[in-house]
Amino acid sequence: MNTMLSLVTGSLLAIGVATLATAQTASVKVTTTTTTAAASKNIVETAVAAGNFKTLVAAVQAAGLAETLSGGSFTVFAPTDEAFAKLPAGTLEMLLKPENKAKLASILTYHVVPGKVMAADVVKLTNAGTVQGQRVDISAKGGAVTVDGAKVVATDIACSNGVIHVIDSVILPNDKNIVEVAASNGSFNTLVAAVKAAGLVETLSGKGPFTVLAPTDAAFAKLPAGTLENLLKPENKKQLVEILTYHVVPGVAAYSDQVVKMSEIPTVLGSPIKVTVKDGKVMLGNATVAIVDVETSNGVIHAIDTVLLPATPAKSAQSSVNTSK
Repeated sequence: MNTMLSLVTGSLLAIGVATLATAQTASVKVTTTTTTAAASKNIVETAVAAGNFKTLVAAVQAAGLAETLSGGSFTVFAPTDEAFAKLPAGTLEMLLKPENKAKLASILTYHVVPGKVMAADVVKLTNAGTVQGQRVDISAKGGAVTVDGAKVVATDIACSNGVIHVIDSVILPNDKNIVEVAASNGSFNTLVAAVKAAGLVETLSGKGPFTVLAPTDAAFAKLPAGTLENLLKPENKKQLVEILTYHVVPGVAAYSDQVVKMSEIPTVLGSPIKVTVKDGKVMLGNATVAIVDVETSNGVIHAIDTVLLPATPAKSAQSSVNTSK
């Protein structure tokens, strides 16, 4: 971890993390349940009074979030008691244990969007940033609205500090970190091996958030013959670390809709990467983005088709190949 942290030059991403981005408009009829009485109570009080959120309220209290959700301004996608009952046997009991408080809080805050977003605005979105950090996917089709696959069954329950929309299932954030997601994907075997060789597993498994521009196995295969083998040697660990950290954006999970608005993206190494959007393609330096917005518990991954080489390490890597012949 110290290796990577020492490379951070303080150039954290100079963009705000957009929490709500208006996207395509969907024509969906939404039935609202706004009441004047509810507006005098905060989110927690409203949930308690409703009677069908007993499990949610108990979970909020166990996670230590009651005070937070009693103030501020939030939109809560609230699972009913029946929704919690649909979880696999033993799941809820496990989450309510004190030792699992952080995991419970992560799940609950994944149901919370900053600010007050009424149903009429929800249906215009394709996603929304949550307090937890990851985004929920929103779909409005055929008269039904879903949030990460959970059906919205009631909307616009007004509260003094926001609004509640009721959903029929508990939604779960990705609980695997960047390294775990990359390892399980199957297309990043070389990248994972390089991260291990560079001693960066602990860092990229940490809290983050990070944005990783991840070269696929095919991208690494495009490197000049012998380059990868030389970089994986212990004596070339410094060069490998520099190249890998050139693929990491510190301090933010930058989703694709944010990246395309930038002219360049900063990296942990310190050297920025030029962003170009042309003919429907997004280029990061000389690499084309192939897959976007792979969410993890500590950031987001964008797959690229070429390994990005910062000037100095690139020359050194190539030099080591030439001298080895």
